[in-house]
Amino acid sequence: MKITRRSAELCTGAVLVAALLLSACSSSSSSSSTSTTTSKSPASTVDGILGLGRPIVLGHAAGEDVAPHSTMYGFAESVKAGVDVLDLDIQRTKDGVLVVQHDDNTKRTTESDLKISDLTYEQLHQLDNGYWFASSCANTCTGKPDADYIFRGIRTGKVAAPAGYTAEDFAVPKFADVAERWPDYVINIEIKGKGADAFVTADLLAKEIAQLNRTNSVVVTSFDDTVVEKFHTLAPEVAMSPGLQALTNYVLGNVPIPMWERILQVPPVYEGIPVFTPAYVQKTKAAGYVNWVWPNGDGENEAGYLALFQQGANGINASNPPAGVAALNKFLTN
Repeated sequence: MKITRRSAELCTGAVLVAALLLSACSSSSSSSSTSTTTSKSPASTVDGILGLGRPIVLGHAAGEDVAPHSTMYGFAESVKAGVDVLDLDIQRTKDGVLVVQHDDNTKRTTESDLKISDLTYEQLHQLDNGYWFASSCANTCTGKPDADYIFRGIRTGKVAAPAGYTAEDFAVPKFADVAERWPDYVINIEIKGKGADAFVTADLLAKEIAQLNRTNSVVVTSFDDTVVEKFHTLAPEVAMSPGLQALTNYVLGNVPIPMWERILQVPPVYEGIPVFTPAYVQKTKAAGYVNWVWPNGDGENEAGYLALFQQGANGINASNPPAGVAALNKFLTN
């Protein structure tokens, strides 16, 4: 992302910090999936999650360090691990279907390099979304021995699926697939893209959330504040997280963030600049905000997650859900 610096003193640290406060990150029908995950969420609404009286663990992008990014298999394994909230990103296909995918292309996770917006859902859904997940690296990587790509070929039927799963669980899913399979789980959603194009996605998402009876059980955000504001006008009862400009104004000028977007999603550090500091924690908690921290690829292990809980994180968006849950359990018992 590009960040405009106003001055060395103000922006070298603060705007960079603010810029990272949000960003995060076979058959064609998903109904044939046979995964039967029965774990129960501790709360089925956002208010319930925030009222648990303890920190929480989110499964970032379906637990991307231990399962293929944004797959039904990954979400199911996150649920089995014991996460409290599911986390995902939303893109829109050529035929207007909301799909769970971080990038605007398929290169990082599948065997093809195609634009999501150029594909129909049926075309996208045929791709192998576990193609570049390797056992020898976190998330996805290329250049590893073939044997390291332990989920490659399951989607296309060349390799048998793990017990309890089918090839469908390794495809790019619809947002509705996730929302319907785990109706009692709160879902943290980032609308990808910006401006007018993302407004279309926001409109579709608002309608789908209403149709799925998910108004009280999702948190929605976007890097683009205009998208956040647009979505809020469409679905004012949905909990949200602020975008870049709102966070910049808060960090630089202490401009309050409205309570409808009080869940602040932040990284611990960016390019050596501490973000999730004791002073920041004190400031945000005094104002009544909630901090969900995403480690951004660093410290994605039990010790790293435990340190964030000890520093005051209200939630950790963990790419390694089993480690996140283990850290939370240790934090709660110490």
